Amino acid sequence: MKPIWIVDDDQSIRWVLEKALARENFATRSFANVREASAALDHESPQVLVSDIRMPGGSGLELLQTVRDKVPGLPVIIMTAFSDLDSAVAAFQGGAFEYLAKPFDVDKAVELIRRAVDESMRGEQPWDERVAEAPEMLGQAPAMQDMFRAIGRLSHSAATVLITGESGTGKELVARALHRHSPRANGPFIALNTAAIPKDLLESELFGHERGAFTGAQAMRQGRFEQAENGTLFLDEIGDMPFDLQTRLLRVLSDGQFYRVGGHNPLRANVRVIAATHQNLESRVRQGLFREDLYHRLNVIRLRLPALRERSEDIPLLTRHFLQKSARDLGVESKRVSEEALAYLASLPFPGNVRQLENLANWLTVMAPAQTIEIKDLPPDLGPAQAGANELGGGALGAGDESLAGGVPANGLSTTAHPAGAAGLPAATTVSAWEGGLRTEVARLLRENSADVMDELARRFEAAVIREALDFTRGRKVEAAERLGIGRNTITRKIQELNLEP
Repeated sequence: MKPIWIVDDDQSIRWVLEKALARENFATRSFANVREASAALDHESPQVLVSDIRMPGGSGLELLQTVRDKVPGLPVIIMTAFSDLDSAVAAFQGGAFEYLAKPFDVDKAVELIRRAVDESMRGEQPWDERVAEAPEMLGQAPAMQDMFRAIGRLSHSAATVLITGESGTGKELVARALHRHSPRANGPFIALNTAAIPKDLLESELFGHERGAFTGAQAMRQGRFEQAENGTLFLDEIGDMPFDLQTRLLRVLSDGQFYRVGGHNPLRANVRVIAATHQNLESRVRQGLFREDLYHRLNVIRLRLPALRERSEDIPLLTRHFLQKSARDLGVESKRVSEEALAYLASLPFPGNVRQLENLANWLTVMAPAQTIEIKDLPPDLGPAQAGANELGGGALGAGDESLAGGVPANGLSTTAHPAGAAGLPAATTVSAWEGGLRTEVARLLRENSADVMDELARRFEAAVIREALDFTRGRKVEAAERLGIGRNTITRKIQELNLEP
């Protein structure tokens, strides 16, 4: 069997993969740059090529194109530490076998390479996709990487897609990405929030109307289906569509024809429909609020966007991105966030999801007093001083356009702290001040490579609890032990171990 080629300017990455593959009895050959690997392809070829995407002197995408020219059918795995949609889609559209985000699990990387080897031995051709410009979406979390892969794999598809996820997760951004990477990319993208249009006007919005169809219809008007001809129609909050209009939408999806309100001539609809909802459509079907046949017609391919609390590892990346974007929009210098503040933000549940985080970045750009943002600079309703008393809600920081990387929110910024319960967040999800501070301290100790972090924090925790209990009982150990729910011998021993004797 031919060797596995590894192309990366990072020697440690090459070494790790070489050792891991050697344990699996794979031969390897490594290159530090694209030029050396391209030259070697003139004389020989590997079984599988694994390449970083960004290196000095040439990119992995350039090498991918060289491979396609010189060795068609060779599986190529693209690695990158820049976990964005651009990289993922560009890799798939360049014909990559798979996309691997750094840092990666070595065992999973080896398993992926093994699958690529099997693919090469079957002689199957890698998937080809055409290049299209992508909107900006970021995420290192596995769920977001899966989303990027799905968008890449749907590039040639015109299938109906149903996007589900909580409000503020960025469903319209995903819909726009699907459009931009589809065969209909040169056509229009028309978006309609079906929950924002009054029931009496929604039919006309969707299908248009003829002159005189109803009072006030002074002229013929095209609906969204006609406006989206040869393009994509995005129907947001489809779960809130009135039941009678669901029937008309089903007919369009089934027959490809519709009538304007008051019209008698059928019109053809050459439109790809992408729908989105935060509702549980299966539940609404069972309740008789949503047509089951329409549900199955829409649910051809389903993409679920994770809530921000499910991808908390992306919060630092998104925070920096939104701060930079907000600074560009306002024409000011971008602010930085301390590691402690980032760790604290990553501990928050963000019920408003990415939309809330973006609005927070806009607030900080305007309101934070210093260039480096600390925990104390956060808005009153997000800072530790209020976290234990207030439920972390969307409020003014949870409103605005739904996007992963959108513009300045339509409602602007607010400096008002919101009362507890304003967003209806259950108390169980509230992050108290001491929990946020604890996570910040854990992050600091881990960055400093401190030894015995768990033991150290446990000692400090016990010392703080016992010292506070002794202060409360004015030094009476027996009463302090009873208050804490521990034995008197235990508190005596702990006082000695922790050097708490006055």
